[in-house]
Amino acid sequence: MAKMWQGRFKKELDEKVNDFNSSISFDSRMYEHDIQGSIVHVNMLGKQGIIDEKDSKVIAKELANIYDDLASGELQFDMSAEDIHMFVEQVLTQRLGDLGKKLHTARSRNDQVALDLRMYLRSEIDNILGLIKKLIRVLVAKAEENLHTVMPGYTHLQRAQPITFAHHLMAYVEMFKRDMIRLFNCFDTMNECPLGSGALATTTYPIDREFTAEYLGFNGPMQNSLDGVSDRDYCIELAGAIATCMMHMSRLSEEIVLWSSWEFKFIELDDAYSTGSSIMPQKKNPDICELIRGKTGRCIGNLTTLLTMMKGLPLAYNKDMQEDKEAIFDSVDTIKLCLSTLAPMLDTMTVNCENMANAGKRGFINATDCADYLVKKGLAFRDAYKITGTLVSTCIDKGLTLDNLPIEEYKKLCDKFDSGVYDAISLSTCVNGRGVTGGPAPDAVAKHIQKIKDTVLKEDEED
Repeated sequence: MAKMWQGRFKKELDEKVNDFNSSISFDSRMYEHDIQGSIVHVNMLGKQGIIDEKDSKVIAKELANIYDDLASGELQFDMSAEDIHMFVEQVLTQRLGDLGKKLHTARSRNDQVALDLRMYLRSEIDNILGLIKKLIRVLVAKAEENLHTVMPGYTHLQRAQPITFAHHLMAYVEMFKRDMIRLFNCFDTMNECPLGSGALATTTYPIDREFTAEYLGFNGPMQNSLDGVSDRDYCIELAGAIATCMMHMSRLSEEIVLWSSWEFKFIELDDAYSTGSSIMPQKKNPDICELIRGKTGRCIGNLTTLLTMMKGLPLAYNKDMQEDKEAIFDSVDTIKLCLSTLAPMLDTMTVNCENMANAGKRGFINATDCADYLVKKGLAFRDAYKITGTLVSTCIDKGLTLDNLPIEEYKKLCDKFDSGVYDAISLSTCVNGRGVTGGPAPDAVAKHIQKIKDTVLKEDEED
């Protein structure tokens, strides 16, 4: 396929250089946005009298036909084309002759690709937001089912204090809620239109940038043409938001891996979301979670790629920036795949409430409450802390827990102890007593769940 820019050159482009330079293998996914942008651009050219309005309508109609043919599969991408932009324009010229050559009036491929990428990523942000909402909906439903499921909370992967499984799950809801906020902010930041920036210095034609920005759904045109063609902050911001969300999924996946092991056995994954071993018939592997952990590294790498690519580029456009697409496209594809797999996996998993409760009874996770019991009796916290630590040591020596340690042992260390300590350190009391905002008490978690329903999931309930 002949190059649209070949007039300056006396030789054909080397075939290997053509392959090296080509991007249609990965930017062809933007064909819908490329054609949409071209239709609005050519309509503006006709409105402004830059080309004949009748010609603009013919071009716009044929662009729509090209879109239909690509969508139906009747027209196939030519992988020898340089990129999606050149491909669409060349097909248009083949169909309309010289009339098709008018499409590129008053624009450059630089502002065209910047436009296409912003439009494509805007739509993908919407898709990702929808998938995160589905994941939050699953987590909220599981939390509602487990408001009273007591389990040990951990620090340093050591049993620390009693919480509920609902409280634990809602911590991830907060993480994913922040991920949604980051994506909303990214959408707002990128929602300025670069079309009309030209190659770097706009154009001498009397274009109407406000018209094209409005009809393409942007808040307005970008205010500096150099920035318009060379900005990739939105790719970096989106890659960062995706990497952060993937990190959250990776943390949750790590816990699922632990919880599904025989050592924990807090949950069991559905057979449809587990795999087996080629040699060990007893195995049930949480491969989805392990893959999410692994793929998180790819998304972090893509963010690093984009930052490294941009850090040394002078204004305005440089060919290095073609590397933006494969990195951000991979991040987008990866997070969509992981979100769409993680949600149903969590939805179908079985929670072993009894095992969680039994784990909570070991590890002295009520020790802080024992110390607080003495504080409420008038002791300073540090004195109460030391006494409780000694009690824990006594329990370890005797093979007991704070729950079944005789009251006489308590009284040996402090005469403020009485039989009421056993109720004070029961796991239900420990959990239910933490009813402050953000606490694990069922009532507090229920309020948290309702708040998420009233905000993040409000539209779902209205539907």
